[in-house]
Amino acid sequence: MLLAFTAGFAMSQAFRTLAAIVAPPLQQSLGLTPGQLGVFAGVFHLAFGSLQIVTGVGIDIWGARRTMLAVFPLAVVGALVAAGANGYGQLVLGQALIGVGCAPAFVVCTVFIARRFPAERFAAVSGAVLGLGSVGMLLTGTPVAWLVAGTSWRAAYGVLAAASALAWLAVWRVVREDPPAADQRPAVLPALRGYVDLLRLPHTWGILALALVTYASFLTLRGLWLGPLLVERHTFTLVSAGHVALAVSLIAMVGPPIFGRLDPGPLRRRRWIVGYTMLTAGLFMVLAASRRPVPDVALVLAITAVTGYIVLQYADLRSAYPTEMAGRAMALFTMAMFLGVGLVQWLTGLAASAAQAVGWEPYGLVFTATALLLAGGTAVFVRVPVARA
Repeated sequence: MLLAFTAGFAMSQAFRTLAAIVAPPLQQSLGLTPGQLGVFAGVFHLAFGSLQIVTGVGIDIWGARRTMLAVFPLAVVGALVAAGANGYGQLVLGQALIGVGCAPAFVVCTVFIARRFPAERFAAVSGAVLGLGSVGMLLTGTPVAWLVAGTSWRAAYGVLAAASALAWLAVWRVVREDPPAADQRPAVLPALRGYVDLLRLPHTWGILALALVTYASFLTLRGLWLGPLLVERHTFTLVSAGHVALAVSLIAMVGPPIFGRLDPGPLRRRRWIVGYTMLTAGLFMVLAASRRPVPDVALVLAITAVTGYIVLQYADLRSAYPTEMAGRAMALFTMAMFLGVGLVQWLTGLAASAAQAVGWEPYGLVFTATALLLAGGTAVFVRVPVARA
């Protein structure tokens, strides 16, 4: 059953990283500016993140299976809308529908793990799911680059729409879940008040501040700027950029399971999270200053390898709240992560446009801004103590 849910998560991963490959042809086909590219990539995550609270309530009331089956078809519809888009507005609408449809894709996995596995296995199992889900990123590497180079960016959306329909069928056919009994279902308003209770806990704000920037930094690189960086800065072909994206995706599959198994436990986990976040910020600063293709590719791969530590944030979250708050805590955390992706992609799009306006190379400012955001999130996380459930 977890594998069926993971198939939906894999399609979510494919959609959220597709922009890195289709961005160059979209610029040529629809004449998009860097700022528009940032909005195009970010609207998926803004829609995705905004629905997390509703998703958490839906899972608590109707169960993970029903929530996934009800919402995920919108991802198929959105992909078809994007495939047929004749302008920027239709393209953004398609992205928004995809984001809404994919909203429950990962949180159903984490809630399933939290409810069916002991707490000490949470990091290892969720790391394995993150690794398997990264298969979706493999699709948006060389395979989609070949498809786009041989046909058009529209075909990529069509293929992902068909694959998403198959993932929905897998959940419908394989997952068997008894919905919560009527006397155990929380009412909607009390369930929403549960989020207020979470926000009243001081340590929640430190967790959310870091959640806004960590995954966002990686996905802004892999999901938006990787293709333009290689194609425009270093004149790679689209297929060559796809090869690099494929390598990034392979490393992204391996990193979370490794860090999940290396989890040092609650006493040292927080220091690991802070240290690896600042290491990532340093790598982005080096990437901002670099101008040679081989070091740039090596830095991208290094950032990807280090990013596997993000699975430790899920373990930290799991240990910070009691089991009865796990569903809403996961939903709130996931909301922060993906609103952060949309925010960082939008901000870096503005940075790229500002750099171009004054005649600067845009990627230096894009990656400097990313590093500064990571440092800011870490500063808040360090200043707000994390309680343990």
